[in-house]
Amino acid sequence: MPPESTGSTGSTGSTGSIDLSGKAAVVTGSGRGLGLAYAHALAAHGASVVINDIDGAVAEAAVASVTAAGGTAVAEVVPVGTAEAADRLVARAVREFGRLDVLVTNAGILRDKVLWKMTDDDFDAVVTTHLKGTFTCARAAATRLREQGEGGTLVLVGSPAGQRGNFGQTNYAAAKAGIAAMARTWSMELARARITVNAIVPVAATAMTETIPAFAPYVDALRGGEPLPAFLRKGEGFGTPEDCAALVPFLASDAARGVTGQAIGIGGDRITLWSHPQEVKSAYADGGWSPDGLAAAWPTTLGAEPQTVGIPAPRIPEAR
Repeated sequence: MPPESTGSTGSTGSTGSIDLSGKAAVVTGSGRGLGLAYAHALAAHGASVVINDIDGAVAEAAVASVTAAGGTAVAEVVPVGTAEAADRLVARAVREFGRLDVLVTNAGILRDKVLWKMTDDDFDAVVTTHLKGTFTCARAAATRLREQGEGGTLVLVGSPAGQRGNFGQTNYAAAKAGIAAMARTWSMELARARITVNAIVPVAATAMTETIPAFAPYVDALRGGEPLPAFLRKGEGFGTPEDCAALVPFLASDAARGVTGQAIGIGGDRITLWSHPQEVKSAYADGGWSPDGLAAAWPTTLGAEPQTVGIPAPRIPEAR
């Protein structure tokens, strides 16, 4: 069952009070998909945006779509991962807009394989883009934000795979788990500078999710103009990139100045708060544990309710 709702203030009830006018944002990997949706959402609420992609034509098309909608954007074509790339992105924001206020670390790639078939290159490429790219860009942004002395926002893009693991995604799951851990750590380190840091966990119809067989027919229908059914939007929290985008301008706004160190899921009609890893059960032995003592106690103590792993399969209603 989906988490119980504690209230609803969806888009139809928006007051339009989120105003990011005068703020500048960098969104990595924003040429298409979720990244482009984040860029559009930020620009729609007044922020100027640096679009980033590795393909110049894609980046310029993204800029054109933002400006056509009335926003302000420029393109910086560079693959994230290195300190030099991060410095370029921050410098571009400062050069074009005079400042930096928001960083969204969305850039990512996939190289899915099971453990025994995954190569060093498969592992390194994904970790470099996702994990090191998040680290280098956040470091450059934090340095600039601390110099400005006016606070700021870091939004790190995670994944359900990083929260629960996923078959065939050693590299991706490890990187996304690391990103959530960095959000918690940096929220503490940057608190005095009034810089909030949160991980978001989006679930949407993108090039990365359309390969999931259970979702494929619904993604195809969505491309044909059909809306996603309610069991996906509510029950699975699965929707469009635009459904996920509202979280980013919220976190960048004054309304979210007290929100930091969190992992927040969003997709379709649903928003969720992920728990941090925590001890869920304990057992004790006077003088400490021996291997034999663990073997005897495990089935009735910690082993009685083992934690689940993996992303639950979508619950597709049976046809009637």
